[in-house]
Amino acid sequence: MDSAFEVGKKLVALVKQGKNLEAINTLYADDIVSVEPQPMGNEPAEKKGIATIRGKNEWWTANHEIHSATVNGPWPHGDQFIAYYKYDVTPKAGPHKGHRFTMEESALYTVKNGKVAKEEFFYSMGG
Repeated sequence: MDSAFEVGKKLVALVKQGKNLEAINTLYADDIVSVEPQPMGNEPAEKKGIATIRGKNEWWTANHEIHSATVNGPWPHGDQFIAYYKYDVTPKAGPHKGHRFTMEESALYTVKNGKVAKEEFFYSMGG
């Protein structure tokens, strides 16, 4: 069974290759919990289940032109690790449509039984 550090290294390597969905499909638990800092529109801050998390990732990719993406880490601590992300994106829809910006976030992942059981994102929406 892979440690949090091993899972983290695999996740970061896949994301660096632009294989975010493959990372979800191979490294996430079926009952994964994903937590954003706040609700987004009609979407709750907390989502559960592998299909829901796949859908969230597919929505992000479909609704943003990603000019560049970087990831650093992982930084492990027991059954958890942190990864840092930086995106240069232009939304294709919504209130920020067409407005290019840089987004930085950190994510805390909790690993159980060799799979990511929880992901928690940390970023500021300004203000």
